[in-house]
Amino acid sequence: MGYKVAVVGATGNVGREMLTILDERKFPADEVVALASRRSVGVEVSYGDRTLKVKALEHYDFSDVDICLMSAGGAVSKEWSPKIGATGAVVIDNSSAWRMDPDVPLIVPEVNADAAAGFTKKNIIANPNCSTAQLVVALKPLHDKARIKRVVVSTYQSVSGAGKDAMDELFSQTKAVYTNDELINKKFPKRIAFNVIPHIDVFMEDGYTKEEWKMMAETKKILDPKIKLTATCVRVPVFIGHSEAVNIEFENPITADEARDILRKAPGCLVIDKQEPGGYATPYEAAGEDATYISRIREDGTVENGLALWCVSDNLRKGAALNAVQIAECLINRKLITAKKRAA
Repeated sequence: MGYKVAVVGATGNVGREMLTILDERKFPADEVVALASRRSVGVEVSYGDRTLKVKALEHYDFSDVDICLMSAGGAVSKEWSPKIGATGAVVIDNSSAWRMDPDVPLIVPEVNADAAAGFTKKNIIANPNCSTAQLVVALKPLHDKARIKRVVVSTYQSVSGAGKDAMDELFSQTKAVYTNDELINKKFPKRIAFNVIPHIDVFMEDGYTKEEWKMMAETKKILDPKIKLTATCVRVPVFIGHSEAVNIEFENPITADEARDILRKAPGCLVIDKQEPGGYATPYEAAGEDATYISRIREDGTVENGLALWCVSDNLRKGAALNAVQIAECLINRKLITAKKRAA
């Protein structure tokens, strides 16, 4: 018997991607339901070659749902995830609402799949921030080899991480530059077309933004609380795909060649690293792909046991929708959940 899956936030960028990936990976679902707010009721979304009509979250009965993929924002998740979990469904939440809750596992399957078994306390599993997900996929195999002490990361994050309105703003501003029209900022505090903005999420008292704090806190929870990490998160005029320049300091020696060999064999990683023009991955190549691409691997002579690398991934897929579906697959493959019996 297959599983019944509900996708909450099915009309958003990530929700639509979740539906696509469920179909692509032939997820063992007997039924998939698309849910969103009342204003989206009746909107049609694609699930493979099928079309689903969106239903209202607030009126939906989750009693026979096995897995709920939640991508409707933190406020909705705070209200609804505990209610859905109480019906026996496992909620895999894409927002930041539950990530640092000690009773909620924060999972990247290639990194800490064993921790998924802890979902039973609240029937909720958290998906990490998009920029964190790709980073820890790259860090984990290197950490296993040489023990990471410190990470310095600068991100180059696409506008899709801020939603469909942000993508529309980049498009309209870019068009306005060429047609000499007025550039209007709604989603971003400064123009994003032909510009970069060193500010994602709200500022905190210590001067870091919340996006930067998420990378620090989530990496510790997923990978190792002893790792020190500092981040600068920057929005760039790219539609899909986050890039990261990463400097890593290790406890033990590791060469660039060793790192390349390790990462080539690591789950979820794809090394493209030729020291020549074009011998590296960019967000353009990563868009629509599942892998975390790693390039520009080199030794960092400014610290003992240092490496530098470039890391790129599709933020809507590995950074959000794909990771959530992989978590659901992990629950099934490890026999942590069974499908509910449903009336014939």
